[in-house]
Amino acid sequence: MEFKDYYQVLGVDKSASADDIKKAYRKLARKYHPDVSKEADAAQRMAEVNEANTVLSDPEKRAAYDQLGAQGYAQSGGQYQPPPGWDAEFSFGDAGGFGGFGGAGSADGYSEFFEHLFGSGARARRARGASGAGASMRGEDQHASIELDLIDAYRGAERTLTLQGHKVDAQGRVVPEQRTLQVKIPKGVYEGQMIRLAGQGGAGFGGGTAGDLLLQVQLRSDARWRVEGKDVYQRLRLAPWEAALGGGIQVQTVDGATVEVNVPAGSGSGRKLRLKGRGIPAAQPGDLYLEIEPAIPGAATDEQRAAWEKLAQTYPGFNPRLA
Repeated sequence: MEFKDYYQVLGVDKSASADDIKKAYRKLARKYHPDVSKEADAAQRMAEVNEANTVLSDPEKRAAYDQLGAQGYAQSGGQYQPPPGWDAEFSFGDAGGFGGFGGAGSADGYSEFFEHLFGSGARARRARGASGAGASMRGEDQHASIELDLIDAYRGAERTLTLQGHKVDAQGRVVPEQRTLQVKIPKGVYEGQMIRLAGQGGAGFGGGTAGDLLLQVQLRSDARWRVEGKDVYQRLRLAPWEAALGGGIQVQTVDGATVEVNVPAGSGSGRKLRLKGRGIPAAQPGDLYLEIEPAIPGAATDEQRAAWEKLAQTYPGFNPRLA
């Protein structure tokens, strides 16, 4: 399998401090985040950066990785094979931490090198050595992200996920695995929420049960509204006379419903109208806030220009720059 130089991936020296590694990771994450990067290989580079950070930010994993390098087991012609029992003095924790940059359907996406050292391969070795060949071990919990539209949070949805991961074959080798799942998304999910799919994580060893798959919800950005927790903020554009005079108007909300809203007279830009319970419909639903933004029509005809001039004459002392 191909050797991975994690220090080179993050662009840090082998003597780098934990803070240096954290800063390097954040810098590269901003550069290769799939949502903002224009690099053609941004997703692949982000996966490599996440993997390197998973090892070097964990003191025990980093110590084991450094020990192999110090013992001269780095690489041979680009290929790598650690010696038997190299990890006997270490006990690695769950390697399935969520990096936060995977797209929908990504399940960690670690390389064969990582899985052999710290992931499925390491767990298989511990299971075999725990109390003989018949020992069992529960599979790892895996993490992935799923991107949804806000309307999916209101109505629920169903998605097909293709998961790229690894498994241990009958010979104890770590091999790639691809699975397809049909996932039902309940209504009321919100940004950052974890959806647990029992038994859909990594396979167990020696007859052990499978781990769980944890899906972290990410909501797509939309110019029409923004989301804060379970509250939704929606722009409400008003004609100048609607904002000045107030009154009842009809507004279409995120879920397609039409509601009657009473606009107070004299409503200026930035004023918020709260519709209680019309945010994301969770067990404790959020609220919908309509943010007023007056829309100024143009003066394309002589009649329209005359109307604006008449309005200006009606407010001789009004200066918005002094308001």
